[in-house]
Amino acid sequence: MKIRVNGEERDLDGDSLTVSAVLGQLGMRDTPVVVELNKTALFKHEIPTTEIKEGDRIEIIRIVAGG
Repeated sequence: MKIRVNGEERDLDGDSLTVSAVLGQLGMRDTPVVVELNKTALFKHEIPTTEIKEGDRIEIIRIVAGG
């Protein structure tokens, strides 16, 4: 499946993937992030169940604490 992640085209394994599965394939499963799917921000509880489709655009922002 081809999607865009942070502006870069990616070819991911699988035909039916959730946003959570994409984060796993990118090595970010346990990383605190904010995810935007096709210009719509997702709530944290939506990440495990929201499915992506061919051509979707995902923006991932890492949450970093500090001062």
